[in-house]
Amino acid sequence: MAVPAAMRPPETGGRRSAVLILFGEGEHGPDVLLIQRNDNLRRHAGQPAFPGGSFEPGDESAEACAVREAVEETGVDPAGIELLGRLPELYIRHSGFRVVPVLAWWREPSAVHPADTHEVAEVVRVPVAELADPANRVQVRHPNGGLGPAFQVRGLLVWGFTAAILHQLLVLGGWERPWLDGAAVEPLPLPGAGGARRPGARAPGGPGS
Repeated sequence: MAVPAAMRPPETGGRRSAVLILFGEGEHGPDVLLIQRNDNLRRHAGQPAFPGGSFEPGDESAEACAVREAVEETGVDPAGIELLGRLPELYIRHSGFRVVPVLAWWREPSAVHPADTHEVAEVVRVPVAELADPANRVQVRHPNGGLGPAFQVRGLLVWGFTAAILHQLLVLGGWERPWLDGAAVEPLPLPGAGGARRPGARAPGGPGS
């Protein structure tokens, strides 16, 4: 996966972290596990995201970090996770995180829920078909004026770092479908204001819904 210039890590510095991109076979075909972060967090408040977080002293690898964080945040059973590999390290400039995306297959799906209620508001399995559906594809305008890909799925507006990775995975996996002409441009959600949820949208019904 090619790394955009804006997401390339610096030579030094940055906080090491990892996220788990966990694909599985759900009720509606292949899906991916996402969380919505709580509105009261200092960083990335209210945003949909992959499970993940910062390295801790006992983490021997990005894979160990990503799986540990996923277990802590969603209660997923690690025994059912088959690690597949890593994507290139990425950098989130506004928060200073160096992030290693870890790809995995949910060989034996287990029940998931907001296990860490301080950080996680919701846990949802999002079907790949819904991500690829042009009717669910929008754009958001970032503070620098640039436009980025976003998805309106399961009552969530998925944007930023997570949406950028999902967009590239759709392309690499051959799942991408042509965007609709005149795709909507959504306003950038306000941090901590619940802006990651579409106004009036109902909450997801839970895993596999």
